[in-house]
Amino acid sequence: MGSPRLLYLAPLAVFAIVAAAAAYYLSSGRDPRLLPSALIDKPAPEFTAQGLSVAGKPLARGFSSAFFENRITVLNFFASWCAPCLVEHPQITALSKVRGVTLVGINYKNKPDEAAAWLARHGNPYARIGVDPTGDLAPEFGLYGVPETFLIGPRGRIRLKHVGPITVPVLKDKFLPAIQALKQ
Repeated sequence: MGSPRLLYLAPLAVFAIVAAAAAYYLSSGRDPRLLPSALIDKPAPEFTAQGLSVAGKPLARGFSSAFFENRITVLNFFASWCAPCLVEHPQITALSKVRGVTLVGINYKNKPDEAAAWLARHGNPYARIGVDPTGDLAPEFGLYGVPETFLIGPRGRIRLKHVGPITVPVLKDKFLPAIQALKQ
């Protein structure tokens, strides 16, 4: 049997190992907000999303992956219950006004009436809105959660993925330059 004093040192040893691993990761220069996507430079997954409707009344047309052909598209997964979605909404609206870009949304795991009320209250910047009420489409895109936004080039290939809310710096430093590069 080991010494009781060694038993008291075990938590300290575990802490030292965790601290060393954290220090190594933080000093590696990797940005922990950058989550890799296996979909970059690959065709967008094939899907068909029904349009947003409330009580049988269509509010927005749905779309399929074929919609991405021959256009630059920003695809945004959002929900009314998502606080970061509200934070990014002004930037999403700004993206909808970029000439030569079509903004579409996927309303994720959301009640249609709540989504419609949220869009009525905050504005609807989307050209089309598909719905993913059960989250079946999300794994096809490798979603971690909402909001997540994809830039899809005119050949239907995913060029950029952003996890989390789009902030003003992300819009200016990441999305707008990538859109400009696709236009050339």
